[in-house]
Amino acid sequence: MAQAPSILILEDVDSTNAEARRRAEADQTGPLWIVARRQGEGRGRRGREWVSETGNLYATLLTTTHKAPAEAAQITFVAALAVADLICTFVPAPLITIKWPNDVMIEADKAAGILVESGAHETGGLWLAVGIGVNLAHAPSGAERPATAIGGHLKGEVRAAPTVAEAIEVLARHFAIWMDRWDTLGFEPIRDAWVARSRGLDQACTARLGHETVSGIADGVAADGSLRLKLADGSMRLISAGDVFFGADATGKAA
Repeated sequence: MAQAPSILILEDVDSTNAEARRRAEADQTGPLWIVARRQGEGRGRRGREWVSETGNLYATLLTTTHKAPAEAAQITFVAALAVADLICTFVPAPLITIKWPNDVMIEADKAAGILVESGAHETGGLWLAVGIGVNLAHAPSGAERPATAIGGHLKGEVRAAPTVAEAIEVLARHFAIWMDRWDTLGFEPIRDAWVARSRGLDQACTARLGHETVSGIADGVAADGSLRLKLADGSMRLISAGDVFFGADATGKAA
């Protein structure tokens, strides 16, 4: 198994991904978990603001890899599985699903998001910043998509949502397990485990791709992690990135 990452908990930072980038550009290689109790400039996908209330988890794993960029991007599936395992520690497992590619949901509401950034490292290969935000105690109001928090769905034997320190220990442990599995066995077992926890992969689906919007029926996940989308003419489109809406939300409403 690879070296276990250290955990650094900061009181306040602009964003944990930004801090990871600074450290990578200063030749740090990790692995290191950077955690903030507060973020002033938290970001989600496509530059969206990530509301950062105190009491929730904001963490980034800084690490390096010599995988090709397309393969390295599969770490987002590793992260989604680790976050699902974190939430399962405190919330009944049947309530938890993953929405392509990496939103972790509790009863169809978003409980966590993941943002992976990367760049060339001075020592060779790529640095990766795997940013993870998990709503532990609070769900942001006014979010683009319906949100929830672990604290509202606790198992009967669990009395309170985890603290930041408790949550990062659980997340780091599960992330290491999935990371080791990916490194030793490849992407297929990661994809299979991800699919087992996903929803919407056989439903109507609309993908907003920036320059176009395409609709069809979701037809599973390709070998590289792309979403397979079967169009009305029977052709297959592979979606590697974009805003994706499933089922009743495939008209483009928030999902």
